[in-house]
Amino acid sequence: MTTPPVAFGQFGQTLAFAERALTATLRQHLAERETKPETWYALQLIATRGPGLAREALSADLEGSRTLNADSTRELLARLEADGLIRGDANVDLTAEGETLHRSLREYISGPTVRLLSQFDIDDVETTVRTLQAITARAKEDLAATG
Repeated sequence: MTTPPVAFGQFGQTLAFAERALTATLRQHLAERETKPETWYALQLIATRGPGLAREALSADLEGSRTLNADSTRELLARLEADGLIRGDANVDLTAEGETLHRSLREYISGPTVRLLSQFDIDDVETTVRTLQAITARAKEDLAATG
């Protein structure tokens, strides 16, 4: 067996530290707008995967995060409905108020994202995004095959 490249051994830890730092930055930035990351995540999923995102798929994605489970996901979606940000039973959409909040938050958090990423060559950023998307898809396939 050949020895894997050193970068393979560094990948997981590097990715974990990057995720932790980026999550802390996002949490801090959203806190300035009195918004919990779980709210942002739900609105982002609905906005990018809708219209008419299946509630079951939305719930599964939310429950897959580290901070939510089945009960807290139901509570989150009920709160977003009560706040007038989402609507729908089997399929969920943003309300006009939800669209406005999502757009406002997206614009608000884009500032730190641009500051962080603009120091890198755009081709490198695009390659990183494609690579992480491919790794995610492959990992999901592997989990499905073994699970």
